[in-house]
Amino acid sequence: MTKETEQNVVTGHLDKKKLIWFLITALVTLIIWNLPSACFGIAGLTVVQQRVIAIFVMAVMLWITEAIPAWATSIAIIFVLLFCVSDSSFNFLQGNEGQYGQLLDSVGIMACFADPTIILFLGGFILAIAATKSGLDVWMAKTLIKPFGKKSENVLLGFLLITGVFSMFISNTATAAMMLTFLTPVFKALPANGKGRIALTMSIPIGANLGGMGTPIGTPPNAFAYKVLNDPAGLNMQISFGQWMLIMVPLVIVLLFIAWVVLKKFFPFTQKTIELNIQGDMSHNWRTAVVGITFAVTILLWIMGKYVGVNSNTVAMLPIAIFAITGVITAKDLQKIDWGVIWMVAGGFALGLALNGTGLAKVAIQAIPFGDWSPIVILIIAGLVCYFLSNFISNTATAALMIPILTVVCEGMGDKLSVIGGTSTMLIGIAVAASAAMTLPISTPPNAIAYSTGLIDQKDMAKTGIIVGFLTLIIGFALLIVVGKAGIF
Repeated sequence: MTKETEQNVVTGHLDKKKLIWFLITALVTLIIWNLPSACFGIAGLTVVQQRVIAIFVMAVMLWITEAIPAWATSIAIIFVLLFCVSDSSFNFLQGNEGQYGQLLDSVGIMACFADPTIILFLGGFILAIAATKSGLDVWMAKTLIKPFGKKSENVLLGFLLITGVFSMFISNTATAAMMLTFLTPVFKALPANGKGRIALTMSIPIGANLGGMGTPIGTPPNAFAYKVLNDPAGLNMQISFGQWMLIMVPLVIVLLFIAWVVLKKFFPFTQKTIELNIQGDMSHNWRTAVVGITFAVTILLWIMGKYVGVNSNTVAMLPIAIFAITGVITAKDLQKIDWGVIWMVAGGFALGLALNGTGLAKVAIQAIPFGDWSPIVILIIAGLVCYFLSNFISNTATAALMIPILTVVCEGMGDKLSVIGGTSTMLIGIAVAASAAMTLPISTPPNAIAYSTGLIDQKDMAKTGIIVGFLTLIIGFALLIVVGKAGIF
């Protein structure tokens, strides 16, 4: 949501364009809701399944047009599902003895907000808040940047890699804001007309966007793919946190080095050395020790938990519990959690639940000849569509729309997916495509933060973002196909 939109919400001012889109969305939803079922060409389509199609269209239109904030769209999805297609909906919407079709379990819908993957995300948010509060993040930045010395190009590489590492475990928005703060004194030492400033500024959003691919909690699209792939009632592939990192972290490192070469080429430094002076200190008390130890143990268990019988979602409760018990995190600190992202993820989960819980996914598989489609063509088209949409709307919203659809497609294609390495290639590929979208200031929050400094032009961001983005798609998809065929996922 833009600052202008936020201001409109606060002041009560109505954006006429957004109001028109909202009314159009409502009208289209009602039309689809009430069309004769024969219009859809799907044999055996029930009333409840038709309503889910209408709700899905509503979500698509609201997320793309941003007629209301993205998180509000997710709340609307859950609300409409509860009141209109659940076993707790009004009697006249249920029909007599379920004559309208299979209803959703209302408890299951509401449980989307407390899904284990949501707890995984909360654990990441809590770790980030604690690290910032104790100054651990500043200490880590100072320590990690030292080995890169004072040579300008090496400092650039250092900022790319450190931002990437932080973004694996901390919100990429918070990481970008923090790292750009560290760069402020550096800019003063660089020539005002040099391109080095552009390179350093661009390194932050690129590092944050690419780094998020490294872990299941790095970015919401990862969480969607991770949940669907591991869902016991669905694919149940049992991909661990450590397995994800084993494949994705090397990919991130390779892409960060490629981004480094691209930035050096486009924005060469005129000053060969940079004197770094990162401001801020770490608090020296027992609480900081608690944060440091808990941070290390949590990450270790995320990586190795599979071998000791603890899954990554359970591990996420470790920092939440320890920081709450020791007072490291207070009730006031909980206000800093990005609840909007949590609601968006929950809304995406609810859409997936609706597709499967009402039997719509099964009906679609039977009605549409997915088996006749080419897996490679589907992968390329899906990746490009996700990349394109994520450049203009939230990548979380894009993933929330595409992953449930592609899950149905993958089920319908069956063994034919072995050509591209299986379902994991398709779904994780969507997460990669979402993270690769970094062409415009509005594409991601880190891009917007970097652009707001006034040190880079939109054309600089576009040319760098397009090249790094497409290389990410090509290398990422190629790696996932190899990994899938090797049976690692």
